[in-house]
Amino acid sequence: MKMLMEDIKNKQFKRIYLLTGEEAYLRGQYRKRLRDALADPEDTMNTAVFSGKGTDPREIIDLAETMPFFAERRVILIDDSGFVKNACPELADYVPEIPESTCIILTETEVDKRGRLYKAIKSAGRVVEFNRQDERTLTRWVLGTLKKEGKSITEDAMRLFLERTGTDMEHISQELEKLIGYTMGREGITAEDVAAICTEQTENRIFDMIQAITDRNQRKALELYADLLAMKEPAMRILFLITRQFNQLLLLKSLSGQGMDRSELAKKAGIPPFALGKYQAQCRRFTPAQIRRAVEDCVETEEQVKTGRMDDQLGVELLIVKYSRAV
Repeated sequence: MKMLMEDIKNKQFKRIYLLTGEEAYLRGQYRKRLRDALADPEDTMNTAVFSGKGTDPREIIDLAETMPFFAERRVILIDDSGFVKNACPELADYVPEIPESTCIILTETEVDKRGRLYKAIKSAGRVVEFNRQDERTLTRWVLGTLKKEGKSITEDAMRLFLERTGTDMEHISQELEKLIGYTMGREGITAEDVAAICTEQTENRIFDMIQAITDRNQRKALELYADLLAMKEPAMRILFLITRQFNQLLLLKSLSGQGMDRSELAKKAGIPPFALGKYQAQCRRFTPAQIRRAVEDCVETEEQVKTGRMDDQLGVELLIVKYSRAV
């Protein structure tokens, strides 16, 4: 990201860029910055946008060979084409031949780092990977955004805000906009404001449901499951998230006692640092064997649903009932 900002600042551009990584918000923001730095945002004649798996690489190459019309360069934007995940030999061969008058920007969710195209871009252009940001970076970003709006937020409110939004910056941005509007006319933002206006992500409800299961609160666990279904969450996605959380607990259990600090432990377990304490508390309620058995049951439930031997909603419900049963 730093090298990309240097390119924009110095106006020394590569002929091809690959923007990837799981943080979609940052990918979109830097795609716009790069595109605006390369050409006049109003210049639609020398800017082309391609999107989706049906993109034809030969059409891109033909366009790249076309001289820009009364402009310094031609800009070609390619979004989620799958070129860098799947084989695209035409574009891989063409990368070293891209003329100075053309800049190609690929924005891809998934890539194959072993593929020819990825290696060609890394060699001749620039690959920029946008990963999920850590708690400190997100806090700094939120505080900066609020400061521009003339607002402040308490420490408790900030912690609750990040717990509710998770680490997805697009979701954080949307919730910040709602929070700023809700507190219009006053400076301070409290935890009560956050609780009143900010939407919990599905993952947070899954966490609460697992918490209810570990507390052997079957009624609450089933109520939360019903809420998720009412929100039109597919049962199989709920099952996937339950499985993922049990897997995270299993990994956290195996990493405990290895002398890692909180930041490293959270990173290796794939858990936001601000949620680590809650995950550790859940972990202590299970033995490793119990967590492993829960993961196996999740996998077995998925297999039974996919082979038509069990209804998806019933399968997940039976799983919840089994692990929330009082002992």
